[in-house]
Amino acid sequence: MIGWLIVACEIGFWVLVLAGLFARYMMRRPRLGGILLLLTPLVDLFLLAFTVIDMKNGAEAGVFHGLAAVYIGVTVAFGHRMIRWADERFAYRFAGGEKPRKASRYGSERARAERAGWYRHLLAWAIGTALMMGMILLVGNPEQTGTLLAQARIWTVVLAIDFIISFSYTIWPKKEDRRA
Repeated sequence: MIGWLIVACEIGFWVLVLAGLFARYMMRRPRLGGILLLLTPLVDLFLLAFTVIDMKNGAEAGVFHGLAAVYIGVTVAFGHRMIRWADERFAYRFAGGEKPRKASRYGSERARAERAGWYRHLLAWAIGTALMMGMILLVGNPEQTGTLLAQARIWTVVLAIDFIISFSYTIWPKKEDRRA
């Protein structure tokens, strides 16, 4: 049950984003567009509520319960950035806005962007892991919630690998190949 709910929430998130941008730029209704964009966090609240209800009703924690926590953490940490990215492109394409600036692929600017991305990943991990631990405490049955603990451990390893990769750009900045 929870697997299809995660998919539905992801679709709902993007439907609200696109509807908000459509209202803002195509319909020329910026207030309506802003309201639709502000509704995107409600998708996360619904997902969290349904996940907790499912587990309180005796469902054994599975991969999808953990993914729900991951999804919420990632949406909170990266959602505003994703919406801003889409907004810049909509503004450029449909409202004569400035052409979106491409991210630097080299040097200290790239290193700074990589570190910022890792800090967002850390925030997503903190939120998602806290939600998983909260579900574990709420259910209070280690046999029922073992999968959540395993997923939190795996995500911690992924976060550590991301740290090594992201901060390697600070130690060894990528230089532009000028031979071309």
